[in-house]
Amino acid sequence: MTTKDILETEAAHILQTYKRAPIVLSRGKGVHLFDDAGQEYTDLLSGIGVASLGHAHPGLAAAIADQAATLVHTSNLYFHPLQGQLAARLAELSGLPRAFFCNSGSEAVEACLKFARRYWHTKGDTARTEIVALEQSFHGRTLGALSTTWQPSYRTPFQPLVPGVTFVAAEADALTTAISATTQAVIVEPLQGEGGIRPLPPEVARALQQACDDTGALLIADEVQCGLGRTGRPFYFQALDLRPDLISVGKALGAGFPVGAALVGDRVAAAVAYGDHGSTYGGNLLACRAALVFLEELMDHGLLNHVRTVGAIAQERLRALADRHPAITDVRGAGVMWGIEVDAEAAEGSDAAAVAAAALDRRLLVNRTAGNVVRLLPPLTITADEFNAALDTLDASFDAVLGGAS
Repeated sequence: MTTKDILETEAAHILQTYKRAPIVLSRGKGVHLFDDAGQEYTDLLSGIGVASLGHAHPGLAAAIADQAATLVHTSNLYFHPLQGQLAARLAELSGLPRAFFCNSGSEAVEACLKFARRYWHTKGDTARTEIVALEQSFHGRTLGALSTTWQPSYRTPFQPLVPGVTFVAAEADALTTAISATTQAVIVEPLQGEGGIRPLPPEVARALQQACDDTGALLIADEVQCGLGRTGRPFYFQALDLRPDLISVGKALGAGFPVGAALVGDRVAAAVAYGDHGSTYGGNLLACRAALVFLEELMDHGLLNHVRTVGAIAQERLRALADRHPAITDVRGAGVMWGIEVDAEAAEGSDAAAVAAAALDRRLLVNRTAGNVVRLLPPLTITADEFNAALDTLDASFDAVLGGAS
């Protein structure tokens, strides 16, 4: 099929929930993607943080092919040899001993919210129904996850949502006031993704943890985007000395294969009973095999240290980029997760979307988030040379939009 045929078929038959760029990507290799005409793109988005090992990773491809030829799925009515291995590796990294496997980050958030509610039901404290979430948060599109997602444009068409959610600013006083004896759980992204690549300030993290300790409220760390090595740490909550009771993970875990997990601490796990939750596909052999390959690369083959090294280089380059362009008001992030905030007024009406479009014209894939932030989420495997070359292209994209640097 030609590009025109593909676009016309999609327009006729795919539900119009995505506003896509008019390119058809058909294959990849490492940090590069290729369209159906053979043009090469540098991918600084990695499927929105999913293709953690890059594209067509040989070890991942071989493992998936081998597993597909052996056994793909049995359901959770029976044991298989891989789910326990994956849970044990995640427990080692997170400090939380139990895992519930599902198929996506949103499902992992749903599971965390559900287990938090079950915990207080088991304790007989049915008044604990309130959830505290942060402004600028994004936790997913399913109904429970959406209820804890801040952006009104995501929420309004689907109301009424799950009741009892309070959104507060990422400020110590605001959180201390909001978290009380009726708070069931607090859900936070230690480093917000969709909300504009916003790390939780250390003093706010300290106040949050203290308020949870004082009131007994459960703490849910949503690490779907910022977790599993993307910041140069297994999880970003570790940089803030948070002690979550539950952690949601997804995206990078399967390196492109759909898999998510809710990681559960002892006190919550003790409250969960047979039949409380389930997933037909969750944690099947193919998903677990892919996730085990990713974690082996991350922890055993030096990928985590690689992210730290490349991240330091990226930080230096991005600070220099901001110095060159006065319309860039902030650069935020860690490792290979970065946001570049653009002041549309200083840019004479141009915004991050214009920069992303200019980058696409130069066959560089980035995207806009939170209105005015250019988001970079390259594969964890990106080399320093590849990142430097991509940032040269991004610099040229800023020049094209902002009329040249000062």
